[in-house]
Amino acid sequence: MAAPPQSDNTILVLLGHPHADSLCAGMARAYAEAAAQAGAEVRFLNVGQLAFAPAFQGYGAAQPLEPDLRAAQADIAWARHLVWVYPIWWGGMPAVLKGFIDRVFLPGYAFKYRQNSPWWDRLLAGRSAELLVTMDSPPWYFRWVTRMPGHHQMKKAILEFCGIQPVKVHSFGPVRSASPAQLGQWIAQARALGQRQGHKQARPAAQQAA
Repeated sequence: MAAPPQSDNTILVLLGHPHADSLCAGMARAYAEAAAQAGAEVRFLNVGQLAFAPAFQGYGAAQPLEPDLRAAQADIAWARHLVWVYPIWWGGMPAVLKGFIDRVFLPGYAFKYRQNSPWWDRLLAGRSAELLVTMDSPPWYFRWVTRMPGHHQMKKAILEFCGIQPVKVHSFGPVRSASPAQLGQWIAQARALGQRQGHKQARPAAQQAA
């Protein structure tokens, strides 16, 4: 079971794009740097560089966690706010990120079904999340035509299922036709979001409630 966060001042930024020189990587670094400069405690996790087998074998299989995944579980337990930065590919997240979630968000750590009940305990409650999601489709097309399958999966079927809320979603696109100026603007937006969250996390709890 993940222990409750010990501080309101902790942010974990998770890069879910497999390439370290991608737009997502630049946005993730900008967010993390700005949040740290604003006074938050920040950790950065590059999912694509972790050593683990992303093919989940199922809950009944013997599949021990690799050291990188055990460390990732500790980082998630440590954080009050989780920031996920990744692209939409074929309507959903990249395979390496889905494999990471399959392997890390396990029963007894992220959730626990109740005996003789259809309900479950949300073991990651007490945390919030933010999604910075890039896409080649225009965000309006992803919203109204394909009905945002990737956003619903991450927000509702994964994070809120495990008790992480609220979950804010920021969509950026279309990347395929974006100019260098537009790409720079999105990185600046990520930096502004990190600065805002860093200031928020750095404020004492009593001040946040005022």
